[in-house]
Amino acid sequence: MIKQKKNDTGIISSPLPVGGGGIIFLHKKPGVTSFQALGRIKKVLNTGKVGHTGTLDKFAEGLLILLTGKLTRMNALITDLDKEYEALIRFGRETDTLDPEGETVAEADPPSLEAIESVIHQFKGEISQTPPRYSAIHIDGRRAHELARSGKEVEMPSREITIHDIEILGYENNDLKLRVHCSKGTYIRSLARDIGTACNSRAYVQELVRTAVGPFSLDTAVDVENFRGPADFYSWEEFFLKLGNSRILTLNELGLKRMKDGIPFRKEFLSVPAQDSIVLKNDETEYLLLKDSEGILKAVLEYRDGRYQYKINLCS
Repeated sequence: MIKQKKNDTGIISSPLPVGGGGIIFLHKKPGVTSFQALGRIKKVLNTGKVGHTGTLDKFAEGLLILLTGKLTRMNALITDLDKEYEALIRFGRETDTLDPEGETVAEADPPSLEAIESVIHQFKGEISQTPPRYSAIHIDGRRAHELARSGKEVEMPSREITIHDIEILGYENNDLKLRVHCSKGTYIRSLARDIGTACNSRAYVQELVRTAVGPFSLDTAVDVENFRGPADFYSWEEFFLKLGNSRILTLNELGLKRMKDGIPFRKEFLSVPAQDSIVLKNDETEYLLLKDSEGILKAVLEYRDGRYQYKINLCS
């Protein structure tokens, strides 16, 4: 029986369940940092092995996907997913942080809706974007926001990002509401600044909500204060099946042993029914998800260089 104890959140907590860890879809509220939200989850789970797959600014809210235990190895797979946001961009001034918490650095007359509509198409597709000075990007071994707050001039390198879709939802009292579907690495604060400049105005992000990460919606997330532990973990089977292009197969005892030793995957590692049915590559299968007889995820395989190779090996 797992020993439980009450932590300083006032919630009964327990160690992570045997077998690997979990996926958590968390709704971060504005005014709370991503690391404060992460800290509460660690206390509830009674473990330090919880990681994020992309933070949100303190003023922002929305979907945070957290990984626990061995599933933290899936970080890169999730950070590569597209993001969707709804943003309220306020015209008329620009702040040093490009959000409502910063100091005003420039002012200009707000543009008309027609002026915004005439430039918005410039920001769709592959574009070059300069991240905010107040960001977590590393510059010479230090976070850019640390350098900016110390008063040092920060030269931010531009990066190539993709805006898959950008939709105007409304414009009232100098506030533009946008829906944005974008690639990883996109800064909505920079997008607001650049739209303002293109309109011969100034702008910053007043409100920001991350509504989706890949195919996963904020609607499925649990509030930080309501998280109660493993019962709120998102099913790994459902996670991968929703990503698409996945098949779940069962390992035999030989496969578990060989994979623990780091031996490359072979068809013989699968249970007999799976061996008989598997097609080692087709257009519909990008990932193979390997579980043991108890249903615990043991590996994720990705097809590359002509064969399935370990993307994540949880046996080792």
